[in-house]
Amino acid sequence: MRAQVEIHLKKGVADPEGDNVLKALKLLGFDSVSAVRSIKVFEIEVGGRSPAKARADVEEMCRKLLANPVIHDYRVSVGPGKQGPAKARTNRR
Repeated sequence: MRAQVEIHLKKGVADPEGDNVLKALKLLGFDSVSAVRSIKVFEIEVGGRSPAKARADVEEMCRKLLANPVIHDYRVSVGPGKQGPAKARTNRR
């Protein structure tokens, strides 16, 4: 099973990284941008478990290590694991 965990700051918690990116985007001329929030994403391969067991394990990982419950909220999604080599996508200028 593959789990994806998105960790973000709770509403009202300062996000200096997001604020700095917003300022930089404004300086670069992207005036339509009104807010930027930083989010950390983890992809976790959990072998040999049912989706319910994998979700429970990943939720426990979030509570014990990945997220600070005082300042973070998180979202967990669970699906099938990798099925062969992943295709890389490259953005070229």
